[in-house]
Amino acid sequence: MEKVVIVEDDVYLREELVHTFRKAGYEAAAPVSFEQVEEEVAALKPDLVVLDVNLPGKSGYELCKSMKEHASFPILILTARDTLSDELLALGLGADEFLTKPCPPGRLTARAGRLLQTYQKLRAFLTAGPLSLDMDTYKLVCGERVLLLAETEGKIMRLLMEQYPRAVSKQQLFAAVWGTQEFVDENILQVNMSRLRRSLSELGMEGAVRNIRGKGYVLEVDG
Repeated sequence: MEKVVIVEDDVYLREELVHTFRKAGYEAAAPVSFEQVEEEVAALKPDLVVLDVNLPGKSGYELCKSMKEHASFPILILTARDTLSDELLALGLGADEFLTKPCPPGRLTARAGRLLQTYQKLRAFLTAGPLSLDMDTYKLVCGERVLLLAETEGKIMRLLMEQYPRAVSKQQLFAAVWGTQEFVDENILQVNMSRLRRSLSELGMEGAVRNIRGKGYVLEVDG
């Protein structure tokens, strides 16, 4: 089930939007704290973000620009601002759709569905620097070199590439690869990380995965 994450500071509207998307057959969630909202959104692993502009802390425009630099999901701006300059600014910062409040639920879910369908066609591949990963087969490509990763290595690589250039915590890896943050032997992660590093070395990418003490692992590749 595709997940829609709602970034809206009006609690009543937020709950209404969550209900609207759940009723339309989507999984829906919303961060309720805006101190580290971008990190919370990333942790929720959205397929689509519905983003307000007037937010406490960072504006929706700032968040849109920042998330588009680091993520591959579509962003739908939903705002009370209704001028052409607002729409052009949002689209110029990377927003995929711009709708004004109040917006009929049917129109909102229809536009969201169209974005999700469009992005679904593009999601088969992830890229980070010179690396490209086929998420269906875990085929990793670097230039003319191609390597088929084992499933566990592929899942680790996928998360590192999705979060690139940010660090990925061990807890995020446990959840993404093994489906739980509990009862996972850390040695299993280290063994699979070593295998992934050897695989990357075969592609001429020695040192591409770095361990950051207290934070986890980060993918370091040049564009």
